Amino acid sequence: MQIRLHSAARTAIVSAIALSATSLFAQSRDAFLPNPVHMASTLPTNGDVNPYGVAFIGRDFQTGSGPLQHGDVLVSNFNNRNNLQGTGSTIIRIPASGTPTTFYQGPATGLGLSTGLGTLQYGFILVTNLPTSDGTSNTARPGSLLVINNKGQLVQSFAGPGINGPWDATCVDEGSRAIVFIANALDGTISRLTFSVTDSGLTELSHATIASGYMHQGDPAALFDAPTGLVYDRSGDRLYVASTLDNAVFVVHDAASRSQSGGPGDIVYQDNVHLHGALAMAEAPNGHLLVTNNDVINADPNQPSEIVEFTKWGEFVKEISVDPNLGGSFGLAVNKAGNGSATLAAVDDNTVSITIWTLPLDQ
Repeated sequence: MQIRLHSAARTAIVSAIALSATSLFAQSRDAFLPNPVHMASTLPTNGDVNPYGVAFIGRDFQTGSGPLQHGDVLVSNFNNRNNLQGTGSTIIRIPASGTPTTFYQGPATGLGLSTGLGTLQYGFILVTNLPTSDGTSNTARPGSLLVINNKGQLVQSFAGPGINGPWDATCVDEGSRAIVFIANALDGTISRLTFSVTDSGLTELSHATIASGYMHQGDPAALFDAPTGLVYDRSGDRLYVASTLDNAVFVVHDAASRSQSGGPGDIVYQDNVHLHGALAMAEAPNGHLLVTNNDVINADPNQPSEIVEFTKWGEFVKEISVDPNLGGSFGLAVNKAGNGSATLAAVDDNTVSITIWTLPLDQ
């Protein structure tokens, strides 16, 4: 997404708000989304912009002797300082307090860190990249899945079958085994890569295309309109897929076990009133799904940069805006802490910032 850089988003402020636990989760239909609070800058020293992916450092993550701490938020950048899409090379660390810093600095060319950002408890960060040479979809290349250790060092890179313009990804961490679902922008497919995991790194065990047929195209404003947000539901082996150009959320059944594609899956949520280019997605602690709008499809100037909350059976719950202008809402993540609270973090491309909320859970 092309943006306007605002100088206001330079200071790191992480705030908490207190909301009534009974009003938040008294019923399964009650909303998780809060009202907006404060922001922290995601602008690194090299000037990268367009924050895309968001991930939390969870309680089981092996931090080792690196800079990461439990509760930190990581943000991947897709554009370079010249605002060329597919050329960003940094991951920013947002600590619970203090100033954001650059956690990972990749090569200045040939990268483009996209929305697929996750962690494994063995102390690895996984991030997808979709590189371009000139910031346009015409020069986009298949990209790869990068493995970065807890010290911010690149240790592995996976490319080839199952990775074809990774626009987003989600990690299923099972300790010595990990599943990575990838949404591919170049062919409109969803792939599943399975790895064994040890202290020394990842070994790919298998790959499969498990869903296909999502609408996809190059877009000068967003680079690609394609399947993006992914949420995996372990309890039912279901993968939820937010597809921008379809402007809908699908569910793929038997996601961890199926060996081939059965098409795009079933439509769960299609709502032209509240969806304006369904993009990144996360699951709230109450079981609802949260999806961002990139505003390149079905844009509504009265609903700019929205995060939409809805149930898994397709019922709208609530929406909030992260920016008064269109095109700001992209990556988001939710972390359920062990102290009876949950944290929601969402980036704003327009202001090169992230907003962080801390919310009490029903005890």
